Amino acid sequence: MSQQLALPEGEALRHNLQRRNRLARIWLVVFQASTIIGIIFLSALLYKVIIQSFGLVAIQNKVDPASLAIEGVPLEEQTREQLTETLRANVSKGLMRRFESEKPFEERTREEVYVLVLERVVEPKIMASWSLPDSLFRRAAIEAEVREKYPEAQLQFRSWLTAEFLRQPQSSKPELAGVRTAILGSLWTILITILVAFPVGVGAAIYLEEYASDNWFNRIIQTNINNLAGVPSIIYGMLGLALFVRGLEPLTSGKLFGTVDPTTANGRTIISAGLTLALLVLPLLIINAQEAIRAVPRSLRQASYGVGATQWQTIWHHVLPNALPGILTGTILSISRAIGETAPLVVVGASTFIALDPTGPFSKFTTLPIQIYQWTARPQAEFRNLAAAAILVLLVLLLSLNATAVLLRNRFSRRL
Repeated sequence: MSQQLALPEGEALRHNLQRRNRLARIWLVVFQASTIIGIIFLSALLYKVIIQSFGLVAIQNKVDPASLAIEGVPLEEQTREQLTETLRANVSKGLMRRFESEKPFEERTREEVYVLVLERVVEPKIMASWSLPDSLFRRAAIEAEVREKYPEAQLQFRSWLTAEFLRQPQSSKPELAGVRTAILGSLWTILITILVAFPVGVGAAIYLEEYASDNWFNRIIQTNINNLAGVPSIIYGMLGLALFVRGLEPLTSGKLFGTVDPTTANGRTIISAGLTLALLVLPLLIINAQEAIRAVPRSLRQASYGVGATQWQTIWHHVLPNALPGILTGTILSISRAIGETAPLVVVGASTFIALDPTGPFSKFTTLPIQIYQWTARPQAEFRNLAAAAILVLLVLLLSLNATAVLLRNRFSRRL
């Protein structure tokens, strides 16, 4: 006769329940504390970024913009041709030839020429800047300091995150610097990363889950994929340098297509960066896609086979549609990691300073994380304000891309 398990009764049962409830309350407090700590750290980070993105600045111009009016037309309302004449009248011929060689004035927009006039003729200079709390609570003291130290400067409240900041290219002067080139570089790079990593990653996951047999070779492949997901990103940068920048230089520089630019003939281009980031996120994307495919019930496959469908028809019409929301979730996480990467892009040749927008996959490039890193390394305090504003732009870009992916995922989920 089997021995029955003795269950606690009476006082023992009451004591046991009290102990379990006490442990449950302790773990609840631990989980709540960890959540609160995370929120505090995130709030502190956002607070630090925001207070550096707004505040008072003391600006002093070398040349009064009012003195550059042409026939009564103020500088900010002049046409591209008038701005070009203003620039030619106030800078050396050698500098004009350099501007023309970099990009002919006929191909420049009115905004680009206006920025050149501000940078080379007006030459506004920020003499000092203050954070948002100081600007709000120490306004009188700041005004007195400006009158004493910078009598010719104008004190104005400035939002470093403005429409002009988004439209203007990089500049060596913080007063005129923008992130347009970095935004375009990030979008180009992420586009190539998605176009390469998504189909390859999903295809590999389908093979490993639906077609591959359980043998030593496929087990080695699976183990290596799991290991590659934890490899530091700098290693992928070294791989991209050896494989794409040097090994496939005729392809990544554009020589094979006849679109090579003399300044990018070494392969340090957008396509090299996109392919490197594709390698970086590929293991994560494969693992997440495998989990999503594995979560599809086996009975769904058997029902499809039962009505005469082939294996590929079953995968295409039943497995993938049900796994797609999970696959897109993994893609969102993978691309989010790629957007914020810096180390591999530095290795493959991202420019820390570039003023010309990328025009294709074979162009020189920079990205928002690279731009933020470069600005934070500058000694001037104003570049830290620019970096804070660029961080906000990066967060908005990341959240926008993620929101688009989430909407697509939810749309596919409703169809099931």
